[in-house]
Amino acid sequence: MATKTEDTSQGPMTRWVNGAISNPEKVYRGLFYVALIFFGVTTLFPLYWLLVIALTPQNLIYQMPFWPRGFNPESFIQVFQQVPFHFYMFNSFVLATVTTIIVLLIASLAGYVFGRLTFPGRGPLMLIVLAISYFPPAAFFLPLYQLFAGQELLSVGGFAFEFPRLLNTPSALILPFSALFLPLAIFILTTFYAQIPDGLEDAARVEGTTRLGALFRVIVPLSAPGVATAAVLTFIGVYNEFFFSYLMVDGEYQSWAPMLWGLIKYQTQYRTLYNLMAAASIIGVLPVAILVIVAQEKIVSGLTAGALKE
Repeated sequence: MATKTEDTSQGPMTRWVNGAISNPEKVYRGLFYVALIFFGVTTLFPLYWLLVIALTPQNLIYQMPFWPRGFNPESFIQVFQQVPFHFYMFNSFVLATVTTIIVLLIASLAGYVFGRLTFPGRGPLMLIVLAISYFPPAAFFLPLYQLFAGQELLSVGGFAFEFPRLLNTPSALILPFSALFLPLAIFILTTFYAQIPDGLEDAARVEGTTRLGALFRVIVPLSAPGVATAAVLTFIGVYNEFFFSYLMVDGEYQSWAPMLWGLIKYQTQYRTLYNLMAAASIIGVLPVAILVIVAQEKIVSGLTAGALKE
């Protein structure tokens, strides 16, 4: 009886702490549910809200509750009738694919040098590459914009040398994208290439293969999880990029404007078609969501393999 009286005299916080110490599994389960609710509110609820807006007719969107008012699945068809959204999506796919290929090629060469060769200044140079990745894109916009606008580089003897005008062309987007996502790819591939045993490369070299041949015939196939991780992260990053996508092109799909501009086209001077904008957002997210679901094992193994040592 004395113990029971003593327990009831304790405050709720003291009883909770004592219960957590005696039964930690209960605490872990509670933290899991808290994290799950937080994830649902911050990630899944915006997707649900997009679906609610997409299915609600335009004239019923304002002051609606947390469920659709009406049911209008035709908005997913009107998306392509109001704006040529499929062309903008195609532009995003092409830009992301080309940028990913360029980044993988350059990052493979750089990753081989940083991961498998020894030379003076390798560590500081790697730190510089990683430090550049933390610079905000706005720091590069003005010089790049002037350069892509056909800036005069040099004038000698009456002859002016100008940089080619790249604004409203794919190059004005692919070049900044490649520079933006290259450091991360170099870091990932360097980690993987450094773990390949030297004997495998030496065996390929003995049979007459060059360093470049050994890289693409031996090292890259053995580092498939890392290559896939770098490719998927680069593709998703370019596909979702906003800053340069908005400023380097004029917004027309003929000028290779990406999907971002397709979403903006649903906002006119006099009205904003929120239901079509939400439907287009869902359509644009689906390909990337499918890509992540298909490649999730490669991404997880690629991000964790570098932290494990056998």
